[in-house]
Amino acid sequence: MERVYLDYAATTPVDPGVKKAMEPYMDKDFGNASSLYSMGQQARIAMENARKRLAATIKADPGEIVFTSGGTEADNLALVGVAMANRKKGNHIITSKVEHKAVIETCESLEKNGFRVTYLDTDKYGMVDLEQLKKAISKKTILVSIMHVNNEIGTIEPIEKIGKMCKEKGVYFHTDAVQSFCKIPIDVKRMRIDLLSASSHKIYGPKGVGLLYVRDGVKIEPMLHGGGHESGRRSGTENVAGIVGFAKASEIAIKEMDKEAKRLTALRKKLVKQILTNIPNSHLNGHPEKRIPGNANFRFDFIEGEALILKLDMVGIEASTGSACSSRDLKASHVLTSIGLSPKQAHGSLRITMGRFTKQKDIDNVIRNVPRIVKELRKFSPFKKGWD
Repeated sequence: MERVYLDYAATTPVDPGVKKAMEPYMDKDFGNASSLYSMGQQARIAMENARKRLAATIKADPGEIVFTSGGTEADNLALVGVAMANRKKGNHIITSKVEHKAVIETCESLEKNGFRVTYLDTDKYGMVDLEQLKKAISKKTILVSIMHVNNEIGTIEPIEKIGKMCKEKGVYFHTDAVQSFCKIPIDVKRMRIDLLSASSHKIYGPKGVGLLYVRDGVKIEPMLHGGGHESGRRSGTENVAGIVGFAKASEIAIKEMDKEAKRLTALRKKLVKQILTNIPNSHLNGHPEKRIPGNANFRFDFIEGEALILKLDMVGIEASTGSACSSRDLKASHVLTSIGLSPKQAHGSLRITMGRFTKQKDIDNVIRNVPRIVKELRKFSPFKKGWD
């Protein structure tokens, strides 16, 4: 049976070109980038070249890039690092109710340590309420953290407007760009972003490496202490092979970005139209237009999404109900309940995320199988009575 992978928001395969770029730094030039001898210096040169290339993708300066182990660490470093470095100014942080748990749970941890957090509401599409944000900013506010693209429903937030508002108020602005990095244009200067998180394995690079952009002048305290790597902002021997792979992945993604966005948008529009047309009581979660090209998040009344995922897996289609980080948690998605869905409605969701290797025949496979499986599951559904 041919497998159809449609969970690119969870992770992506490593591109062959990325793998090739990484190989020399796994055996030949494997030296520690902090070493003074030739092999170490070769690793250092490769790492700094990668830093320049990654910085260029978001119009940043190379010295503003801090390498991390991934998006989660980058989010934690942004929130905790800024909070601890700016305690004299204030103790108030603003985020939204639909953020990734790497941000939500970090904020909850900061609340236990004396910080106050405001969690903004969103509309039914997952868009942050800008008026609520404006009213929430006070003299004690030190940081606003709003994701660029929602990892579950694909909605693109008005980042440039938020950045402008934060700049006018003299407040740092962080965005989790894990789902948008190298997929849609990002210009940290034009968007007035102070801190930005990104991850390699979402763009066909290796797992275990990411970055945090920290605008020059932003006060931030390190979370990891030791050898003083990354200009003292993140200690730990750098993952040179991973960093080189991350840069190569970004280079390929940026080159293909416009063409890929157009292709994936066309696939998504066909999928959405066919699913909503062919399945009664089906709905699209997230904004119908202002969403990342490869994301289509549906909900189907009267069924459980987990059962749908298992049935799809049996016919070779691999998708998810939401965030891969929470896929083993049977609680209703906090993103879906935050946009106004009941727990029962949220449990009937299916996230399909397409990517570089998704073909038209894969989408046709989904269009052919999902209506049949939903109809089958509804025959035995315990939810038909008392549905809300």
